[in-house]
Amino acid sequence: MTSAAARSCVTLRKCDVDEKPIVQIRFIDSIHQLAADDWNLLCGGNYPFCRYEFLAALEDCGCTTPASGWQVAHLLVYEQERLIAALPGYVKNHSYGEYVFDWSWADAYRRYGFTYYPKWINAIPFTPCAGPRVLTGSTPISTDLVSAISQALNQRCAEKNYSGWHCLFPIAELSHLWNASGAMQRVGCQFHWFNNNYASFDDFLARMASRKRKNITKERQQVRTQGISFRVKEAAQITASDMDLFYALYRNTYLKRSGHGGYLSQDFFLRLADTFSKYLVLVCAVTKNDQQETVIAAALFFRDQKTLYGRYWGCFEEYQFLHFETCYYQGIDYAIANHLQRFDGGAQGEHKIARGFEPVMTYSNHHLKAEEFRPAIANFLRQEEKQIQQYIVDAQRLLPFKQE
Repeated sequence: MTSAAARSCVTLRKCDVDEKPIVQIRFIDSIHQLAADDWNLLCGGNYPFCRYEFLAALEDCGCTTPASGWQVAHLLVYEQERLIAALPGYVKNHSYGEYVFDWSWADAYRRYGFTYYPKWINAIPFTPCAGPRVLTGSTPISTDLVSAISQALNQRCAEKNYSGWHCLFPIAELSHLWNASGAMQRVGCQFHWFNNNYASFDDFLARMASRKRKNITKERQQVRTQGISFRVKEAAQITASDMDLFYALYRNTYLKRSGHGGYLSQDFFLRLADTFSKYLVLVCAVTKNDQQETVIAAALFFRDQKTLYGRYWGCFEEYQFLHFETCYYQGIDYAIANHLQRFDGGAQGEHKIARGFEPVMTYSNHHLKAEEFRPAIANFLRQEEKQIQQYIVDAQRLLPFKQE
């Protein structure tokens, strides 16, 4: 632990009982101020995005730096000098790459003469995948621990003049604990595919109503008739050359869509192939001409023991239904073949409903330092939750499956 990191700490008691051990909260401005084994020991399960290698790759390759508006500020919890918990954390000067949209809040702050940035967030950069946000290894997260962290974050915001702190895409249980500690809960909706012990893609389609089944079959056939086939690589099969090519596809798509080259750098993708390959699945769409194959599009997935995560996509040429096939149907094929329970296809996307992705509720939590704004935002969140709940009900009615 560096001297600077050691000074950036808050000492709290777990509760009012003097016999309880003292808890210290420390903030570090680089993940390298902690040993990789110490951090990963707290990760517990196999969820990839909290792991040291992933967060270090983002930091070392310039994706999470003060210049990018993602200043590393991970939170560490010590009990009698023993590390017991960690939170991936960042000081943000904007709201890009978060996927929980608070631009209207920032605008309200501005209009009333308040400053919304900087803020502190407990999140995985550019990754709207629900998962652990308070890392405690195999130890259950207690109410006392969440309360101590909340208190430390409130104090940190006061000291650093942050507008508040936020936790994005925690699992439901943690979100409820944050809410009980005073951090307002916000809900959202994503669409995930679930594996009902399917033996094949056709087995999955058999659950659908006839017209929906035919639509998907037609889309897949259309891709094949355009002369496109697919190659799947995973783990050590993925080379630096593969990642160089994928970055070119990814950057090309971002440039066409938004005019910039994407949040992530070429070095980041190369680092993943070098240090994180066991969590990667690369699906390449190829055409063949004079016996020579050319990669025209690709999707990069992550996986753990139970879940496939659809993350990045890119293409050089547009073909009808190519995106759906590469990013969704190939992912379903892979999940079935590898007995994965769930396929998280990423944020948003109502087009996923007709393809068998079911609506699921997501969560975030928010504490704002300015008391003047809390009632209005709390009311906004209550109204929004009603709308999200109705939206999920409506989306469930549109699922393509036969009535059971």
